[in-house]
Amino acid sequence: MANNVSDQYFEPSTDTDANFANSVSGQANSYFLPAVYSKKVLNFFRKASVAEAITNTDYAGEITAYGDTVRIIKEPVITVYQYERGQDVTQTKLTDQEVNLVVDTANAFKFIVDDIETSMSHVNFKEVASSSAAYALRDAFDSGVIAAMFAGVPASSPNHILGSDNATDLAAGTFDGTGNLDIGYASGEHDPIDVLSHMARLLDEQNVPEEGRWFLANPEFYEQLVQSNSKLLSVDFNAGQGSIRNGLVSSGKLRGFDMYKTNNIAATTNAAGKCIAGHISSTCTAQTIVNTEVIRDPSSFGDIVRGLHVYGAKVLRGEALVSAFYGID
Repeated sequence: MANNVSDQYFEPSTDTDANFANSVSGQANSYFLPAVYSKKVLNFFRKASVAEAITNTDYAGEITAYGDTVRIIKEPVITVYQYERGQDVTQTKLTDQEVNLVVDTANAFKFIVDDIETSMSHVNFKEVASSSAAYALRDAFDSGVIAAMFAGVPASSPNHILGSDNATDLAAGTFDGTGNLDIGYASGEHDPIDVLSHMARLLDEQNVPEEGRWFLANPEFYEQLVQSNSKLLSVDFNAGQGSIRNGLVSSGKLRGFDMYKTNNIAATTNAAGKCIAGHISSTCTAQTIVNTEVIRDPSSFGDIVRGLHVYGAKVLRGEALVSAFYGID
């Protein structure tokens, strides 16, 4: 005879101490509790895109497909001379020098969502996967643009490449030669703030405007900026402008640069890493998602989702870029 009403309808729980974690507080009949499926999706951590923030994107609306070419007219150089009374005025003939921005890179994605998965899922995985794919395309875009900027840094007239991809350390205060800038705060090392100061000086010498300057490095370099003996931890540094508190640049600027962090800088061969600084006018980019479409899979029961992203990048003013190879002991 049943001991209680519940035993008339349910078998007693067979949960043991070994399976205690599988039940709710070890209560009898806990296996009959319904599973709860969340409609929220755990997204991947997504790298923040910086390429569009640090480049000129004025021409993005002028492209529609792979292979498009945007012809950009460069600003003419005007000659100024001293004028004396009665002197003939010499005119400057303007030349419409143009640079071609070619949309020459295409990236695509393609995946299939089975009808059974669609009917049984509590979330719209077409939308979720498409969103994830879009961020992956943006990630590839960042990597390509950043690589183009590093390649566009001049090595002469002027030389804006500080150090080299070499395991040897340059002496403190030395920025040219074979070797990396050994960043740190010990004697003989390059204070990372001094590296930024030297980059700013090189841009100043090329008359690069201060407004619109940026600096880009990976998390490893930023870790050095906030070491315990860094000047940035002092509230008196730089009159309180550009100091770091709780790991954040308080004013958003340091040595005149808007500070950006990325994981999309290509690895170096011998140096610990590399960083780059410049002006927003140095590089132009144009990118667009040409098409995203859903078609039925002819060989199964499901939908194929695919998309195509195209972009182009062009360094217009190499003198407005400065890069550095650094080492960390």
